[in-house]
Order: sequence, then C-alpha cells, then structure tokens
Amino acid sequence: MVSIKDGLRKKLERKEKAYETEQLMKEKRSEEYEALEEVFDKPTLMTIYDLMNEGWIGEIYGAVKAGKESKLYWGRHPDGDELAIKIYLTVAAEFRKGMLTYISGDPRFEHIRRSPRRLIYLWARKEFRNLMEAYQAKVRVPKPYTVKNNVLLMEFIGENGVSAPLLKEIELDNPEKIYRQLLLYIKRLYVKAKLVHGDLSEYNVMIWNNKPVIFDVSQAVSIEHPNATQFLKRDIENINRYFKRVGVEIYDSEEFFRRIMGATALR
Repeated sequence: MVSIKDGLRKKLERKEKAYETEQLMKEKRSEEYEALEEVFDKPTLMTIYDLMNEGWIGEIYGAVKAGKESKLYWGRHPDGDELAIKIYLTVAAEFRKGMLTYISGDPRFEHIRRSPRRLIYLWARKEFRNLMEAYQAKVRVPKPYTVKNNVLLMEFIGENGVSAPLLKEIELDNPEKIYRQLLLYIKRLYVKAKLVHGDLSEYNVMIWNNKPVIFDVSQAVSIEHPNATQFLKRDIENINRYFKRVGVEIYDSEEFFRRIMGATALR
C-alpha cells in the first residue's frame, strides 16, 4: 500500500519531470524560432510570399548550405524545376563591412544609398547581375531567374536537393580538361562579361556532368574596378595552385594574365 508521503513524493517528481520537459521544449522552440528569425524576418517573409504569388516559387524545402552571410534553400518552381533560393542575412554586420571592398569603385553601383538593409539588397542585386552577365558570356554559372530584396532565385546545381560536389571534394577523371575549361571561363568573364570573379578557387567551383560550374559570384567586380587586375591575377594563381597540386601541367600565371589583357586590348 502506497503511503500518502510516497504518493506526494511521486506526484512532485512527475511535476518536476514535466516542468523540465516543458522548459527543454521551450528552449528548443526558442532556438528554432531564433534560427528562423535570423533568415525569415518579416520583410524576408513578405518577399518570399511575393515571389510565390508572382509564380516564381512553388515549394521551399530545407537549407542545403548555411554561411555567415547567407543561407541557401532548395525549392521548386511551380513547373517542377529545382530552384536554389539564396537568402542574404540582413543581420550580418561583419559581412556588410566586407562588401564595401567589392562595391566601392564599381561604376555599376555608384550613387546608391548604403543603409544596412539597402546594402544587403544591393549585394543580392549585384550577384544577380553578375550571374546574368557571366551567363550571357557563356560562362557556366547557375542560371539566374530573378532577385527581389535579399532573395535571389537561380538554377539548382545538383539533383533532388543534393548539391553537386565542390571541385575540392572530387577526384577528377580528366583534371586537364577541367583546368582548361576554367581558364577559358576566367578569360570569357574578363573579355566578354567585363568581370573579374575576385575569389575564384576550388571552394567555389562545383563539378556537374563532368563540367565545372562557377558559383558565389556576388563579389565579382567590373574590370573598371580599381582592384580588378589584382583580383584577376589572384584568381589565375589560385586555380594554378590547385591544379598544380593535383598533377596538372599548368600555364605560367603571368603569361596567361598578359594573354587576357592582350585579348581585351584587341577588342
């Protein structure tokens, strides 16, 4: 027979357990809410809602990539095509500071208000425009669809929500071919698109259908930018360094740089 004392003790234990569970659930919900709030603040939610109403987004699934400055979500267009939905975080203060190196001096973005939120919106527009110009120059990048505020929609490189592997993650069947293709893309970017990627390396090249796809072009600058030639040299050196490491016979960086500059002068 259970005593009144034992019954009270068990009741208290159950209450304590229930309280602890409730507190843990509250903490978990709070963490999830904060994580969502970081991306989906009210203006961002309204932007996504608008894009859905305009027929750009049919479904949004989970995040496939998360960084300090943005999160990439997998989604689908109403017609079923896979989408990459890139959402720039409007709270990333350090990221905003780093943007100025790639915006200041770019004649395409002069005389634009630079409030914190406007700067993020400008950065998203900059990536969209860079993708458009690269795509039109026949550089393999994710096909851009549209941009609105801090949300950029583009082609998803991969299948069924699984992103294509990065160059650094895969053993290439024909590294020489990929190397030559990337050099051609660097040249097309400069000569035809009038752009320099500015941060090209094995970390922002994906391999899909045995071909390289350049991504993360938000920091790409016009060739009129004061640091454009310095960025171009760095891109060439980064690609040469990587492919030399995997055993490819590389072109001299300075010689290839001069060839690109010469090709521009002939136009």
